[in-house]
Amino acid sequence: MEWGGKAWLRRGFVAFCCLFMAGIAVPEKALSAEMSSNVDEDLYADAELWNDQDSDVHIADPLEPWNRLWFEINDRLYFWVLKPVARGYAAIIPEQGRVMIRNFFHNLSMPIHFVNALLQGKIKQAGAELGRFVFNTWGGFLGFFDVAEAAYDLKAGDEDFGQTLGVWGMGDDLYLVWPVIGPSNGRDTIGKVADTFMNPLTYYPEDFSARAAIFGFKTVNNTSLRIGEYESLKKAALDPYVSLRNAYTQMRRKEIKE
Repeated sequence: MEWGGKAWLRRGFVAFCCLFMAGIAVPEKALSAEMSSNVDEDLYADAELWNDQDSDVHIADPLEPWNRLWFEINDRLYFWVLKPVARGYAAIIPEQGRVMIRNFFHNLSMPIHFVNALLQGKIKQAGAELGRFVFNTWGGFLGFFDVAEAAYDLKAGDEDFGQTLGVWGMGDDLYLVWPVIGPSNGRDTIGKVADTFMNPLTYYPEDFSARAAIFGFKTVNNTSLRIGEYESLKKAALDPYVSLRNAYTQMRRKEIKE
């Protein structure tokens, strides 16, 4: 049977409905931990970083004209395409269901966080990542529910190979803005490529169009949980491009120090 067959879609829909109904019976503590969990580091969550345009932190940006071009394109893609789609999606899928989906994708990315925690010498966090995967896969319905944090206080980490290279001493000497992906730098671009090889979704399903559809679905789902944050912070910024550049760079340096 092909991955995109109608039978597969029907089974997937029925499974999701069952999981969503199961969420009603999950203890309040588990739901509350799940709903407040910030499994993906959110660049726009720290307003102080976003508005700190007077920082003395040096940021090498020799490609600024090119970066500003892609910043503007990404900005328009967000407001013209991604946001409307995410709002429509949010109107159909309740927040609890969207958080469950976000948890599921984070659970799949365990190899990235586990391996990089080890490479950074964070043995305790590596153990937590492994424990989270086991508990959430078997007790949290394949990761839809974050029972590991609710029941065992095993918190999600955010280690990636860009951080690992930073811990090893590689600097962020070239700021970059990539189409769709957004802000980055030379070090984090290398890191993202390495992390891609550790992501199970890079290899399955085998059909490229199916993987692209999953990536788009994940992006829309995550965006639907953050609508309004980018808009508010952009409105308050004197120069959104500079604010984003500073916020991204300082956030990444902070993560490396931690």
